[in-house]
Amino acid sequence: MRWDEQKVAGGPEQLPGMPALKGLVRSVRTPEFAGITFHEVRARSVLNRMPGASPMPFGWTVNPYRGCSHACTYCLGPDTPVLMVDGTSVRLADVRVGDLVVGTAMRGGVRSLVPTPVHDAWTSTKTAWRVRLADGTAIVASADHRFLTPRGWVHVRPDGCAGDQRPHLRVGDALVGAETLADEAFRRPGSPPVAPAPPDDAPGGRTVAAIEELPGERPLRDLTTGTGDFVADGVISHNCFARNTHTYLDLDAGDDFDRQVVVKLNAPEVLARELRSPRWTREHVAMGTNTDPYQRAEGRYVLMPGIIRALGGSGTPFSILTKGTLLARDLPELTAAARDVPVGVGVSLALLDPELHRRVEPGTPTPRARLDLVRRVRDAGLPCGVFVAPVLPGLTDTDEALDALLGEIADAGASGASVLALHLRPGTREWFHAWLAREHPGLIERYAALYRRGAYVDAAYRRDLASRVRPMLERHGLTGGGHAMGGRHGEGRGERHDGLEGKGGWPDGAMPSPTAPEAVVTAPAEQLSLL
Repeated sequence: MRWDEQKVAGGPEQLPGMPALKGLVRSVRTPEFAGITFHEVRARSVLNRMPGASPMPFGWTVNPYRGCSHACTYCLGPDTPVLMVDGTSVRLADVRVGDLVVGTAMRGGVRSLVPTPVHDAWTSTKTAWRVRLADGTAIVASADHRFLTPRGWVHVRPDGCAGDQRPHLRVGDALVGAETLADEAFRRPGSPPVAPAPPDDAPGGRTVAAIEELPGERPLRDLTTGTGDFVADGVISHNCFARNTHTYLDLDAGDDFDRQVVVKLNAPEVLARELRSPRWTREHVAMGTNTDPYQRAEGRYVLMPGIIRALGGSGTPFSILTKGTLLARDLPELTAAARDVPVGVGVSLALLDPELHRRVEPGTPTPRARLDLVRRVRDAGLPCGVFVAPVLPGLTDTDEALDALLGEIADAGASGASVLALHLRPGTREWFHAWLAREHPGLIERYAALYRRGAYVDAAYRRDLASRVRPMLERHGLTGGGHAMGGRHGEGRGERHDGLEGKGGWPDGAMPSPTAPEAVVTAPAEQLSLL
């Protein structure tokens, strides 16, 4: 996709819900991110000072994005065979972050097969279509999924933000098979061919014979790879840049801001300049507290590596909070920075139940994928704290669920954890209440009572949650403290509290510290906006 050709006519003042944008370079829409407009700006500053009364244990933040690129829909059936780098095929449902699969790259104007790592993998539920090929292959995919054809990347169906104008499959179209790109130099000695040739008795080979809508909705799965594609059932399949997320900004008051994403194109360069100022005192800089820096758009714009280098090179300690396994892509940058400055990594993880996860956080990395991310971060020698958040009253707060989750967190080697109840600020509240009315109408009255005073859950519930979690922490050998919330919710920004009296807010590992402590978990009373 040539994004230069996707510029949106008109100024930003014509876009619903968006303020006038200073430094706007262009506004871009593309079928690759259906329904989302990216507003590319050149920022004058990216260092943001936190208000003096802020409860957070840091004074500065950096947000390369404002808004979140939700609604990832480029998915395939979980049984689709994926070509691995050793020539074998593995079910898409069994491909894991860190695996090496076969992707493609342009070399001298010719597309070739190349090894590529899996950065992310996730499941969502949606309407599916079966694409039947003349050779007997049948691939189940979402309407927005794209396959490579001689005329370029095309979607399965015309449905989407571009309507019938976007390129889509038609009966008679040919798909590009991996066998047409096979390169003997790519194969390892003794390995099988990277893809089988179509059978001789299959007239038409990779030609589309039929496209059929399947009844109801079903679980579909997708990957994020280093090349942006992979081989699915013998044909070249595009992937989504990253996982879908449910992250809400302070400015978020509804769907407009989920669909209007501001991208600070020059964030790494501007940050490096600001950090060189003689006035900069190298205070802790936090990322991910407003907008997930590893959202879908980061796969396209790749701003975080430069930001990490700027912070590390300037001697500035920093932390990252995310629910996205795309962070694994930048582990080399993070480990390099950690040799020069304290680095903290936080991962949010609310539950283990896969069915409830699909309903509460559709499209986000699975709980197992996030636990694997914790292991990878720790294996890289970095600290990693886990936010057990958001705890949903009546849904994820049973003793059995919390105890099992804390046990898995301990097994993953997390540096620490904090247990945080759901926070329903304006914008989030309306969305969540609509979801609750649809999925769990019997809980509406209970939530009305628990959140009758505003965004924070009732204090009695917080005390009960902390008292129930305390013995679990002791049972798993995960006792200790965290970093206190400051402002009106705590006693001082960044102070340490070793007890379990609701004073800790951020787990060990999530905050930059010169030395990473052993696994420590705390059960705080305060809540962050992590849903």
